Formats: sequence, C-alpha cells, structure tokens
Amino acid sequence: RGLGDVYKRQLNNQQCVIESGLPLSILLCGRYFTLKNKPIEEIKAFLEPFAKALGVEIYDAEFKLGKEPALTVFIDKEGGVDLNTCEAFHRAIDEPLDNLDPTFGEPYTLNVSSPGLDRPLKTDKDFARAKGKKVEVKLFAPMKGKKFFEAILEDFTETCVFLNTGKETEKIERAKIARINEAIDFD
Repeated sequence: RGLGDVYKRQLNNQQCVIESGLPLSILLCGRYFTLKNKPIEEIKAFLEPFAKALGVEIYDAEFKLGKEPALTVFIDKEGGVDLNTCEAFHRAIDEPLDNLDPTFGEPYTLNVSSPGLDRPLKTDKDFARAKGKKVEVKLFAPMKGKKFFEAILEDFTETCVFLNTGKETEKIERAKIARINEAIDFD
C-alpha cells in the first residue's frame, strides 16, 4: 500500500475516505480529531538500515493515537533482545525519525520494545520458527464449540495452519484466527 492508497471506513454511519499518509480530520461527538501519521510500512522500511546496522530485525511497529500518541517499534534478534539493545536502537533511530517526521509535525512518544514471549505469529518466518511447538490459538468464531485451544503447529501454508490437538490434525484458515502465539509453559 503506497501513499496514494485510498481506504473507505464507516464512522457514525458516515463514510470516510482515508488516503494513507495524508492527514484526516474526523468530526466525532462535535469535536474534530486529526489523525496524522505516515504509513507504518514506510516507517519500517525507513528504519530497516538502522536495524541491520545493529544486528536486529524489525518485528513490527504500531501507532497508538489518542491523548498521548506513541510510535512503538518492536525489535528482535536471535537469542532475544535486552534493555541495552532496545536503548541502543532507540538512540540510533530517534534523530533520523525526527527528520522523517512520521507524524507531520505532531508530537509523539517513541518506544522501542521486544515483542515479548507471547508475541503473535504474523509472518511465515514466525510460523516456521514455531513449527513443531505448542501454540495457543484464539479464533474469531467458535470451531467445534471452542474459540480457544492449544495444539502443536504441524505445518502451515500461506492461507492455512495445520494443528495437532492430540486427537486429530485440524486445518484452519489463517483468516479465521484472531491470534496465534507460542504457548508459554511455566513448568
């Protein structure tokens, strides 16, 4: 999705047209709110050389809008990241991000974090790392009466995952999964 992409959303029964990367003003409860930020994919691509230089990968990034807007960049590396790695990456990207101006001049807080132990599986690389391991799965709608279960991730494709529940192997479309992450055992 590039800068010229157009998105349509329903808001208070009114259709809003959103052009990504451009400011959007919304009238909500009698007040105007302006949502301003560059697309996350553009920001992640901009930060990639800094990540490579420090030997980390950008796992994800997200904007939290509201009273105190924040950009959080999640980083990872083989063996995990520690506080020093997060701090070094924060220092490396702070000034360049100011020059990129991801919020078109609006103030925001920059956070750098590890994705955590319960990180969701999003990419094929994430699924490949979790193959053969126990995962927790939360579905959008119940399947066989259950919305949440644990199983072994046997395999995956671009559109489906194959989970061994101990009784059978279930094929589930990835689009039906609200969240999937490696299970954390505290034994």
